[in-house]
Amino acid sequence: MFLEFEKPIAELEEKLVDMKKLAKESDVDVSEAIAKLEDKIVKLKKDTYKNLTRWQRVQLSRHPDRPYTLDYIYEITDEFIELHGDRSVRDDKAMVGGLADMDGTSVMIIGQQKGRNTKQRQDRNFGMANPSGYRKALRLMKIAEKFDKPIITMIDTPGAYPGIEAEERGQGEAIARNLKEMFMLKVPVICIIIGEGASGGALGIAIGDKVLMMENTWYSVISPESCSSILWRSWDYKEQAAEALKLTADDMLKNGLIDGVIKEPLGGAHMDLKATAATMKKEIKKSLKDIEKKSVDERINERIEKFAGMGVYK
Repeated sequence: MFLEFEKPIAELEEKLVDMKKLAKESDVDVSEAIAKLEDKIVKLKKDTYKNLTRWQRVQLSRHPDRPYTLDYIYEITDEFIELHGDRSVRDDKAMVGGLADMDGTSVMIIGQQKGRNTKQRQDRNFGMANPSGYRKALRLMKIAEKFDKPIITMIDTPGAYPGIEAEERGQGEAIARNLKEMFMLKVPVICIIIGEGASGGALGIAIGDKVLMMENTWYSVISPESCSSILWRSWDYKEQAAEALKLTADDMLKNGLIDGVIKEPLGGAHMDLKATAATMKKEIKKSLKDIEKKSVDERINERIEKFAGMGVYK
């Protein structure tokens, strides 16, 4: 599947398929033409993805084939045991998590999960967690702290669920409690934005010693569409809103709001899941090694100072 700005690439790739089919079905030698076309496609891809607008990055972060939390979990771990429920109301399927073995190291992995088809999307509530999801995440974090296991969170949500029932059950309180408790966790915490990172829904599991973003993701207080609808009373200005919000990984790094960017294969993470997961795993292990050198008090103090300093200008 190709996005709107990828159509020129799609046309060339379709032409390449036809040429290869011609070469296979006839005696005509088109190997030189095929090689030239392949070079042209690679050059066009490099030029296209090097100069993406902020709105195009948002589109890539929502690509239907883009890997979700469970895709990464199964790639970077040798064994994963999912844990369920908040021990109060229910098991929110928009939030997944459990214990995992990563090259001999036991870790707790938590993240938002979207669905691939209509049924799964409804089941996962489009990755929008209810209060039960955030309380479930906190329960798993406390288990990790009890048994001295590092925590890895993966953020991919258009926001916390804004329904009436969610508000009645304390959506704001659940997220606020997570923020408070995550600051004080005694174990290393690594947070990775793997897709969409919208508002408090994302921040509810994104307080960590290291906050990383995948290359083609976004992280902001509001989505471009919602920002456009508030400022212009229409979604038609979402591209301008995306530019104004400065929500890409490069923007976040430049403004000191994250600690690093994880590179993706040319065209996005969905082009090569294994390569993307390998890069992510390498960054996680490197970050864990750095964080574990510090004492518990140092980690907590640095975590608090990092987030308390955001938005402060001298």
